[in-house]
Amino acid sequence: MNTTALIMMILAQGIVACIAGYFLYRVLTTPPKQEPDSFSENDEEARE
Repeated sequence: MNTTALIMMILAQGIVACIAGYFLYRVLTTPPKQEPDSFSENDEEARE
């Protein structure tokens, strides 16, 4: 493998890893939605 191919491979993997890390960060830091955000069948009040 020549140097150009190695640099291109490392850059491509780095970009993909950064994008995946960004979206993982967004998922972990997003505040939960206010209720009701679930199916009414799963709510305790609906079962009574």
